Amino acid sequence: MDLNSASTVVLQVLTQATSQDTTVLKPAEEQLKQWETQPGFYSVLLNIFTNHSLDVNVRWLAVLYFKNGIDRYWRRITPHALSEEEKTTLRAGLITNFNEPVNQIATQISVLIAKVARVDCPRQWPELIPTLVESVKVQDDLQQHRALLTFYHVTKTLASKRLAADRKLFYDLTSSIYSFACSLWNHHTDTFLQQICTGDEAAAANSLERTLLSLKVLRKLTVHGFVEPHWNAEVMKSFFNVLISLSASLFLKILDFLDQHPFSFTTLIQRSLEFSVSYVFTEAGEGVVFEQFIVQCMNLIKMIVKNYAYKPSKNIEDSSPETLEAHKIKTAFFTYPTLMEICRRLVTHYFLLTKEELTMWEEDPESFSKKFPAVFLHRQIFPLDIVSVTRNSSVVLSTLLFKILYNAVGLAAYELFDSVDFDQWFKNQLLAELQVSHDRYKPIRRRVIWLIGQWISVKFKSDLRPVLYEAIRNLLQDRDLVSILFFLNVCLPVDDFEFRTDQFLPYLESMFTLLFQLLQEVTQCDTKMHVLHVLSCVIERVNMQIRPYVGCLVQYLPLLWKQSEEHNMLRCAILTTLIHLVQGLGADSKNLYPFLLPVIQLSTDVSQPPHVYLLEDGLELWLVTLENSPCLTDPFDTKSHRLREISEYLSSENLKNCFKIINAYIFLSSSEFLQMYAADLCRSFCELLKDITTEGQVQVLKVEKCPEKQNPVLGPQMFQPLLPSVLRGIIDGERYPVVMSTYLGIIGRVLLQNARFFSLLLSQLACELGQELDQILGNMIEMWVDRMDNITQPERRKLSALALLSLLPSLNR
Repeated sequence: MDLNSASTVVLQVLTQATSQDTTVLKPAEEQLKQWETQPGFYSVLLNIFTNHSLDVNVRWLAVLYFKNGIDRYWRRITPHALSEEEKTTLRAGLITNFNEPVNQIATQISVLIAKVARVDCPRQWPELIPTLVESVKVQDDLQQHRALLTFYHVTKTLASKRLAADRKLFYDLTSSIYSFACSLWNHHTDTFLQQICTGDEAAAANSLERTLLSLKVLRKLTVHGFVEPHWNAEVMKSFFNVLISLSASLFLKILDFLDQHPFSFTTLIQRSLEFSVSYVFTEAGEGVVFEQFIVQCMNLIKMIVKNYAYKPSKNIEDSSPETLEAHKIKTAFFTYPTLMEICRRLVTHYFLLTKEELTMWEEDPESFSKKFPAVFLHRQIFPLDIVSVTRNSSVVLSTLLFKILYNAVGLAAYELFDSVDFDQWFKNQLLAELQVSHDRYKPIRRRVIWLIGQWISVKFKSDLRPVLYEAIRNLLQDRDLVSILFFLNVCLPVDDFEFRTDQFLPYLESMFTLLFQLLQEVTQCDTKMHVLHVLSCVIERVNMQIRPYVGCLVQYLPLLWKQSEEHNMLRCAILTTLIHLVQGLGADSKNLYPFLLPVIQLSTDVSQPPHVYLLEDGLELWLVTLENSPCLTDPFDTKSHRLREISEYLSSENLKNCFKIINAYIFLSSSEFLQMYAADLCRSFCELLKDITTEGQVQVLKVEKCPEKQNPVLGPQMFQPLLPSVLRGIIDGERYPVVMSTYLGIIGRVLLQNARFFSLLLSQLACELGQELDQILGNMIEMWVDRMDNITQPERRKLSALALLSLLPSLNR
């Protein structure tokens, strides 16, 4: 592409591509797409977006096309890759002048330079970093800023590379420019402070932006440019000096340093904790800090407290000296008075609900219930204080100050198993907490609910279950929807190992009715899913005893299914509920067929997009419906279920359920089913056996055994194409014991129940192999006797022995 002649043409098409008229826009985009692979196209784009006299929108579009082209065509191994000559020219042109006047375009140019650097720096582009270093030293404000912006994006991109060779190159780069980066940051910081003192706000704002860019470069170099920064005294000294002079808002930029190099951060633990706690949990921060800053401070404290590297092993001697030192500093900071002050401020300042939040609680409880409080106090900091508080609950826990400890007791449930008498605490304190309905008490009630949910599977007497069910029923009747939904999310006393049906039955009717009412009331999709999950658990647990109470749910589910047409995950929850419902209703589930069968058909129709989400649950629902059907009635014919398409499922991950469905049909009506589908199934099985695991082979052969049991005459004939390979497998001595055992079971049943067909099969195999019939029979018997020990189940061994004995009359003849 000739640059002089092409520039005008490309410029014209780019101009058209910025049009709002689709009749002009679409052809222009198509033309640009065709040019993407033409030599010289990106040189033209470079000339266009570096020409500051052109329209900004056109230049912006040229930059974007250039940037996208780097991803597609810059690497040498990609199709239509740019030539090395053109790339050399482009690299030189990109760093000729850092004088872009438009901020947005300057940012895009910096990003695309970084993209090129990721591929070419430093081997093919060794001059990039030296050029940037020199450019950030110039006195011109615009060029200095643009060069510094590019320096940051290049550093960020190179720091993100993870291959060992790339990491080594970045380490080498960091060692060569780290001191310069520190001096650069110091220079811009000093300039900013001087301009603030003189009152030059415009200049100070520009200097602050350069200060931030310098700091970002320094962060990337410090975090990613050293294997262990604390091994380098110069680096740690420079970094510590930077942190000492940091303002409050910049101090928190060290979170990634803590995450990547926890032991290098050890010397900063004390200062970081003092800084964060003073601003967030003392009067020093009042009126000064803002919400995002508070969150970052709390994150910093949490990362220090919960850092795995700072936790000593149970056997102290196994812990490293670095871990013990960090743990000592951390533990020494969190004194009892400090912890109590943190607790007091959390409860009295940060956990109080505003008027707006209380209004939201009432008006949109479903959304509010998702806002879980993030309490960061770590469970291992003060377990002894927790124990002493809980033992004196009637005195201490009556004050709002210590409600925060509920969170710690819940988090440390397993550690405090032997220290807390949770059963007594539940009866004497927590039940009363659940009954307080004051608006300001709602968060406390939620925390009590969560606490019960944490302990119920750890330490909770079975005898207390009825009391808990009573409390849940009262909660459902109270209509505090947020607390109800929170309870359903974190505390499911019907869905654990200790559940006893007899304890729950007195509450079944009222609980099921209230849960169903809740299902109708809530409007959000995920909330309905949670309620359906609880209803499913209840139905599954009580099984057939649910029958008197499910009429309302049976009537409502078709409406909910229709309403959830665009919400496949909710439909999955409905399918799960239907599975448990059919199991609970047993043969009475036939009354659901008008709704149930279309649902199964849609869920298992692989030609419909929803099958991606619904197929697995749909197949399971199909299976349990068949298992609970007393006979094969008209609704289960081909018009309802497209059973001729079942071969589509046989290569899917749902193979086992498909086989179970086939078996269920055979048990329900073997003759009719086999006459209609045996040929299709046999072809599918033959194809499947060519490329399937040993376990899969056994599953296929187990399906073939079912027709033999149900219909000894018709079954073997229908699946005759499969049997020669089974017989050959016995004669050849199949090496997998499980497969061999299955082979012997299949042939043994044919031999016992349909001797004539067995003789024909043996004759067919002798003809195919070109051997005498007696030789084939002798080889089979010899291998059969030799592999009898492969058969472990008594009934199968009996079958095999009887089959062998049945051959004696034939041998005598």
